[in-house]
Amino acid sequence: MQQKDTGPNRPYWRYEIDELFKQRKAEMHAAAVSRGGGIAKYTDCYTGQQLRGGDAYDYEHIRSAEEVFMQYRDRLTNDQIAVLVNCPANIGVTLRTINQSKGKRKLEEWLTQEVIQRFGINQSLALQAAKKADEGIGGMFRRF
Repeated sequence: MQQKDTGPNRPYWRYEIDELFKQRKAEMHAAAVSRGGGIAKYTDCYTGQQLRGGDAYDYEHIRSAEEVFMQYRDRLTNDQIAVLVNCPANIGVTLRTINQSKGKRKLEEWLTQEVIQRFGINQSLALQAAKKADEGIGGMFRRF
């Protein structure tokens, strides 16, 4: 069932977000394979480490889908929110262990000294990714 209504009290809903996320991941993978000469090649959005096909990596919403949904649910439809969540600036690639550690938390709350040391996070790079995500989401929002 697809929900179209807007409203400040509507519950978190991921269907449209997940459908568009699948498309974005396929696009990113194709570009990474081309970049890597037949093997996917990425730069981890939080560590700067090079990742290649076969590594344990995930596609990551830098600003979580739930965070963006809750911020815009009173003004936008689920389809529109899916576009914001999945804007290219808000999707990165990182090691699966890092993605699982972050979960749905806001990057700035998750990014403690313990996390930085444990996972080898480049704090400046991670904060740049968050800033870029915010700018991308904001730019897409202004189009609606």
